[in-house]
Amino acid sequence: MRRGGAEALAHVALVAAVAFALYPVLWVVSLALSPTDAPSPSALPLPTDPSTVHFAEVLGTRDADGAWLFGRQLFNSVMIATATSLVAIAIATPAAYALARFRFVGAEAGTKALLATQMFPGVAAAIPLYILLDALHLLDSATGLVLVYATTAVPFAIFQLRGAFEGIPRELEEAAMVDGATRFGAFVRVVLPAARPALAITGLFAFMTAWNEFILAATFLSSEESYTLPVVLQRYVGEYDAQWGAFAAGAILVSVPVMALFYALQRNLVGGLTAGGVKG
Repeated sequence: MRRGGAEALAHVALVAAVAFALYPVLWVVSLALSPTDAPSPSALPLPTDPSTVHFAEVLGTRDADGAWLFGRQLFNSVMIATATSLVAIAIATPAAYALARFRFVGAEAGTKALLATQMFPGVAAAIPLYILLDALHLLDSATGLVLVYATTAVPFAIFQLRGAFEGIPRELEEAAMVDGATRFGAFVRVVLPAARPALAITGLFAFMTAWNEFILAATFLSSEESYTLPVVLQRYVGEYDAQWGAFAAGAILVSVPVMALFYALQRNLVGGLTAGGVKG
């Protein structure tokens, strides 16, 4: 009886926690499906007359020449977030492996310096980054924004992947090299497959950080054709009025690609966890 009561209380607590977490999401969905911009004054925000007019308004945004502006902005976000993730993984993987496997002068100091960079928000470097991008003529460009995002994504990725590489037994690489593999061959054929879950989750975090970032994107981008989606959402909330329906619809559209990517990688992560296991 006591065990059954404890399980019932645990389920009640979990249901309450889920309801508490989903309540704001319900408000966003209700605003997005409402035909007006005013939120309904009710404890349970359910749209009485559901409409997709706000989704059509956001998706149908066009520029002065009639081109599909929202599609261009969606492409900008996907390209910048993907490039940031790839740059972070490409630079951080060999650097993290070197820090985890080799002992050299400056290794510990370098690791502490990387950790120290995570203590400061990216917006703290907005002014020097703006000056650098202006000197390189990379303002209002996807390349410049990728370089800016990489300044924070690379140290985070190195710090994350170093721990993953340290958790992989050295004996696996030594066994591969005894069989004739080079250090690089052992790294590619043994270490990288075993670190696949860490690589996937690090790339996912870098992608999500670049996808959701707003302040730096709003600072360095000036034309609508180069905007990312978080900057687009901010345009629906002005100083004197707010298009809450379009804002809610845009927030849902912005969240869908990230949720789809997360669930797609989640299956690969579960499979990769067993692929890197070692039988003793």
